[in-house]
Amino acid sequence: MPTPGYVFRDGGPIPDDEIQSKNTSTGQTQDVVRTPSKSISISTTSPVNTPTSSRSTFSSATESHALANASHEDKGAAQTGHDATEVKNLGWNDHPENVPKPLVGGLPNEELWLLVRRFNKQMYHVKAMNEAPPGGLDLNIADEDEFSPDKLRANIERLYMTVIVGVIGFGKHIARLRSWREPRRTAAFCAAYFIAWILNLVVPVLTLTMIVLIAYPPSRDILFPPAPLALVDSKTGGVQSPMAGVLGSHDSVTGAPENYKGEAVEKEAGNFVNSFASIAISSASGKKDHGNPDSDPLNASIPDPTDVAVAGADAKDNTAGGSNTVKHDKTKQPMEDAMWTKMRPIMHVIGDIADGWERFANALSPTPPFPEDAPRLRLAALLVPVLAISLLTTSAMFMKMNTFFVGFGFFADPIIWRAASWLNREFPNWQKLLEIRNTILKGVPTNAQLTLTLLRVGEANKAPLPPPPRSDEAPPDHPAELDKDELTLDASHEEVHDAIHHDAESKAIADGSSTTSSTAKPKHHHGARVLGFLKGTTKTGVEAKLGIDKVRATAGSNTAKNHLGILPKPGEYLPSGPIDFKARYRGKKGWVYISTSATTPCVSFSSHASDGTGEQTTNELEPIFSIPIEEIKELKKVGGLGWKSKLIVGWATDRNVADGLEIIDKSGNSWKLTAIGLREELFNRLVAMGSQKWESW
Repeated sequence: MPTPGYVFRDGGPIPDDEIQSKNTSTGQTQDVVRTPSKSISISTTSPVNTPTSSRSTFSSATESHALANASHEDKGAAQTGHDATEVKNLGWNDHPENVPKPLVGGLPNEELWLLVRRFNKQMYHVKAMNEAPPGGLDLNIADEDEFSPDKLRANIERLYMTVIVGVIGFGKHIARLRSWREPRRTAAFCAAYFIAWILNLVVPVLTLTMIVLIAYPPSRDILFPPAPLALVDSKTGGVQSPMAGVLGSHDSVTGAPENYKGEAVEKEAGNFVNSFASIAISSASGKKDHGNPDSDPLNASIPDPTDVAVAGADAKDNTAGGSNTVKHDKTKQPMEDAMWTKMRPIMHVIGDIADGWERFANALSPTPPFPEDAPRLRLAALLVPVLAISLLTTSAMFMKMNTFFVGFGFFADPIIWRAASWLNREFPNWQKLLEIRNTILKGVPTNAQLTLTLLRVGEANKAPLPPPPRSDEAPPDHPAELDKDELTLDASHEEVHDAIHHDAESKAIADGSSTTSSTAKPKHHHGARVLGFLKGTTKTGVEAKLGIDKVRATAGSNTAKNHLGILPKPGEYLPSGPIDFKARYRGKKGWVYISTSATTPCVSFSSHASDGTGEQTTNELEPIFSIPIEEIKELKKVGGLGWKSKLIVGWATDRNVADGLEIIDKSGNSWKLTAIGLREELFNRLVAMGSQKWESW
């Protein structure tokens, strides 16, 4: 069984104990939703929501919707017209090499898939807004967003992948400059600085440099030539062997190999979270998740691994002579509750920092379809007054102004509070309107908002973007491609070659030495045998428990029905998407269909359909429910098991748990779909299709 610190992502809240349908059978006239090879007949007894008009009651669309529907000069496969009746399949079940390149004009497919992968990890629960977002872009984090360990984990991972990796890269650039291993570049910086110092122009020169770096992107590679992060020593500024032993990626700190771009950094971020102590253990395992069901058949009988750390601390106090009054300790529960309560603002602060960093990065290096020049020039224009003031202000005047503001801030507290009270009374939302996302970075997206816009581009052209490729294969051991002639590091080709191939050479030596002792008698590892016995026993117990659920589901238990199909058979390949997604509803097998060819685009569930293999095809299908896309107000990812159950099932069976999705319409009706093999892809299609303005919860 894994030790504390291992992570098994729940993927969001867990389904409730019982599914109570709010749907009532109403007399409806028959309607037919056509697809290319089949038709879905909506019976008169099916709970179908019919909107009052073809458009939603939501107000005008956001800038994201406008960009998705605009015509762009540089077009990819998802932006070109096609003759398909429903939607065009751009290779949802094809090998990545067979997917059209590029899917979106100006953006390589691997970068697109990187954004979608991280979007899937970040988004759990979205709600539609009735009012327009202040900054013009939707999918902002709600102020009332509830805390959960999974969200805290996702925000810490984002913090690592954006801020921490960026700061490490900046530090290594400084180390390269200070080392004088690149003498021409360092000498140029040194001369410019001291000439500016002699002329009392240090601040104007630094400000002008910032303006050039922002407004003219080619200057960035000239002043700061790029180099793989893992190849640069942060202390000496010279060449080092990557911590992973081989240079398998350029943008990761360890240089670990990866199958697709960005995977190494994502794994680093996960391991970064796992390295934390007690609060990180709770965050990683998902303790206190607000959606954990009490009636999970496995969850209730499994001990809490995070309590081991607490029990160990209590035992240490007792053996050290402390008073054995744990049962009577009146401070334990209040302090624990206070700590978990304070985690919510901490999570928001981490998320805001990551959002701000992503916005600045997307302003400096925009990604299509967002404008390339406007945000960058806006930032550069803000520094022009600073440049003018620095040229007209002496150091004495600068210090004089600073000391005045320090004194004003210290002694003018009554004035400041009265001014703040007046602003709060006259302009209740003035603080939110002054946030950088609504002012200098207005219209600049976070990575999540950028991904949502890209998904909307595909939906606007009826060509949904294929999901990121899945690969269970180990990443290659050979180094990533590297042009040694373009490296400006002070190292010969032989030194660079030795550094990036360090692990391969050591492996060859190890393999050579191991062959000489291959005839040695293998050692018996009794611990491994015991662990294997426990794993097999646990696997048998899990299968027996889930087998009982099948019997209970047959008897009518809604809780047991939600657990049917959550463990797909090993090696089971179910091609689905972009129209149909295999799932279950109240334990019943079927397919979720997304239809866009009808007058009213809708999502429906039918138990009579084809999964693409040609089996069980019928001409007339009777959906159990059908929801117009524009009527969807809330989408919520739900897990198939509790967090402790997932921990045990993942360890004992080595199989993934198929999670679910809850759909809520504007009338408050709820539908919970379970055992969805492509849950993330279904969520992404539904969140990108309509005109809703989403808010992340």
